[in-house]
Amino acid sequence: MDAYDTGSGARQGPGGREHPAGPGGGGTGDGTGGASGSPEGAAGPGAVRGGSGETAEPPPASGPAEPGPVRDAAESGPSAGTAESASGTAPATAATAEPVEPVEPVMPVDLPTGVAALSPRYQVGALVALAVVAVAVCAHLGLVFLHVAPSNTLTKQHGAAVDEWVFPEFEQNWKLFAPNPLQQNISVQVRAEVSTADGEIRTTGWYDLSAEDGRAIDGNPVPSHTQQNELRRAWDFFVATHDSDDRAVGLRGTLSESYLRRIAVLRLERNDAAGPGGVVERVQYRSRTTNVEPPSWSGEKVSDRPTVRELPWWTVSGSGDPREGAA
Repeated sequence: MDAYDTGSGARQGPGGREHPAGPGGGGTGDGTGGASGSPEGAAGPGAVRGGSGETAEPPPASGPAEPGPVRDAAESGPSAGTAESASGTAPATAATAEPVEPVEPVMPVDLPTGVAALSPRYQVGALVALAVVAVAVCAHLGLVFLHVAPSNTLTKQHGAAVDEWVFPEFEQNWKLFAPNPLQQNISVQVRAEVSTADGEIRTTGWYDLSAEDGRAIDGNPVPSHTQQNELRRAWDFFVATHDSDDRAVGLRGTLSESYLRRIAVLRLERNDAAGPGGVVERVQYRSRTTNVEPPSWSGEKVSDRPTVRELPWWTVSGSGDPREGAA
């Protein structure tokens, strides 16, 4: 059949052409069954669905509609609604969300230390204590300086006060650095009179105390102060406070004798000089001094004969005071 046959009942368009049939196909021009001339027959609300018998509403009287609105309507379907709902939800979420401020790291606080950490009252006490210590140290250094300094006005007027502070604990020995340093070897020796358990009195041989200290120091990387200086300083103390006849000059001379006596008793007990049941009754010191030979390139001549100085006997008594006895 000719597509342009007037007996087909198809609706003619403005150009005399027949509009294609809608999705319902096979419809007649009286509007039943999804007419092809109605743009709403394809996607409009009046289209027949699933052959249920429902008829489409008649098209508007204004004439046939263009396909454009149909496409627009289709495009404004569920996707448009979804976008609308999404766009409607987004502002609500943005409105309810609050801006989160960045958290700044907490820096540690430097707490005061030392004196600054104390209360004001304790700070004042600490400052006073420091001031007292500083004054004491300055006074001590000043007195020691006056002791080693050459004779001057202050030492002549206050020499006794300086000596009372310096002796015997802070005495300074400058023989190593003096213009004439010590060039002698001095050996200090001691012996004792012992009463034995049988009631007899015997005299021991000489114990070389200086040699004992030397053997203790030899090969020892950290020798004790006692081994190095006790006997040497005690003998120097005795010589400086006694005249050539071994008589004490002042109270310091007597003190030096007591100091030497106690050292002798301790050393003799260490060597077990009294023996089993014996008791040390008296002690006696002597020194043996020899000159150090000068170097070969020196023209100095010194005596090589030793000098011996023998002290009187000192009685060891419970009173603690040494008494001179017969030699």
